[in-house]
Amino acid sequence: MSLRTIRIALWVAVAGFAVLATLAYFFVKVPAPGQGGIGGGDYALTTGSGAAFTPASLQGKPSMLFFGFTHCPQVCPTTLSEMAVWYEELGAEGEKLNAFFVSVDPERDTPAVVEDYVRAVSDKVTAVTGSPDQVAAMTKAWGAFAEKVPLEDGDYTMDHTASVYLIDGQGQFQGTIAYGEGSGPALEKLRRLIAKG
Repeated sequence: MSLRTIRIALWVAVAGFAVLATLAYFFVKVPAPGQGGIGGGDYALTTGSGAAFTPASLQGKPSMLFFGFTHCPQVCPTTLSEMAVWYEELGAEGEKLNAFFVSVDPERDTPAVVEDYVRAVSDKVTAVTGSPDQVAAMTKAWGAFAEKVPLEDGDYTMDHTASVYLIDGQGQFQGTIAYGEGSGPALEKLRRLIAKG
């Protein structure tokens, strides 16, 4: 077996394990809408354009919130692309909805890096990052999971929550769109979220 084939097999194994582990963690750890503890706490990060990002950034309009990273092999680019499609499908309704991509890999994802990554897919999604402590404070506040996973070549990947959080205009958690859930159910949830305001 060639070295290239081995590398591909390892990446597939890592990606598969990451997806299964994060989905398992999410279903066990994230409370249902209306339960306490999620979305609380204080944090201050920075958008890709240099603006402050705090809990107040998630108020005023309903929002989609996703935790990912730019070196993600599958889950993040797929989810970011799905978010762009949802905006297209929502049309004018989508103007009432914010979306945020928060990097869980601040060591590599500077504001400029994550901004370029997100903008390459959609101008509707706001890129967000910060220092390791700032990112940790936000993931803790939202009950999200993020953990560095070393790779055999000395590099690393990130294991992280794979669902999109749905947040109403008051900054309250209203549920999730699971990874791979499908466009139909996702759009139904988003339209309910927008109608709630």
